[in-house]
Amino acid sequence: MSNEIEQFLERQDEAVSALFLESKGDELTDILVAALEEAFEILLEAAPAETLH
Repeated sequence: MSNEIEQFLERQDEAVSALFLESKGDELTDILVAALEEAFEILLEAAPAETLH
């Protein structure tokens, strides 16, 4: 993993920790939902257009 990605993940972990400490559940939920939506979009782009049975 590149140093840039590691730094990004560390900053992301710090931001999530801060939200937990501040009891900002709604903001954290919004972040998690956005991350899941992005992950599903990436999976859909990587999936073949047709399925094989």
